[in-house]
Amino acid sequence: MLELKSLTKTYKTGDKALSDVSLTVPEGQVVGLIGPSGAGKSTLIRCVNRLVEPTSGSVAISGKLITGQGQRELRAMRRRIGMIFQEYALVERLTVMENVLSGRLGYVGFWTSFTRRYSADDIGLAYRLLDRVGLMHQADKRADALSGGQRQRVGIARALAQEPELLLVDEPTASLDPKTSRQIMRLLIEICAERNLPAIVNIHDVPLAQQFMQRIIGLRAGEVVFDGAPDALSETALTEIYGAEDWNAMRKGAQEDESAEAEEAAVLARLGA
Repeated sequence: MLELKSLTKTYKTGDKALSDVSLTVPEGQVVGLIGPSGAGKSTLIRCVNRLVEPTSGSVAISGKLITGQGQRELRAMRRRIGMIFQEYALVERLTVMENVLSGRLGYVGFWTSFTRRYSADDIGLAYRLLDRVGLMHQADKRADALSGGQRQRVGIARALAQEPELLLVDEPTASLDPKTSRQIMRLLIEICAERNLPAIVNIHDVPLAQQFMQRIIGLRAGEVVFDGAPDALSETALTEIYGAEDWNAMRKGAQEDESAEAEEAAVLARLGA
């Protein structure tokens, strides 16, 4: 479980990125974080693992505080937090398997990390994770030879290699086409359900968030202005978060994409029958 209490971040310029944010994410729940650019979404995620230091407030995972910990304790706590990035953050010259195994670096000694001589248990874990994300056949391929969707699957497997207690996911579909975006979101939801993992997903695509998230939190100017179920995200609530937009047109476009994908799947199924 993740618990934030009165989390606030004010930069040296005086700009307040987060203002008194309090929320709890129970085990197994996937929360979509939405809001306009500059609302504080990325800052919130980075405050959770202290890549950005909060000005005040507290962050706790499973009852243990992250805020206030020294560097040694913080390193140990970060092992429990899996991070999935918008731009994948893979090492391009390494293989898929080597990138996944890099998720184990926080658990091994210096020489193991330097020589990349991982244990049989770690290698077995990496193979199981690659199988789960559908990339077993790509294990020996270099990361720079993969498509965007495949790279994000490697990023998911690498985060899971940490055996985390929490997933932080920053714009996982920003560089992907609509069909691949839905595939990645389904995979994330399934994995969190299988492992009872709480997750916060910073996501710019509102219809995608409504389709897949179990709960949505809307930020505006660093404050929580919506916290509820996806079907409670009315046009009024969206306007409070983003300002005036044609939300019906956005939803219609998303529905058309989904219908096209379903029709394509039906055609492929008939051809394979």
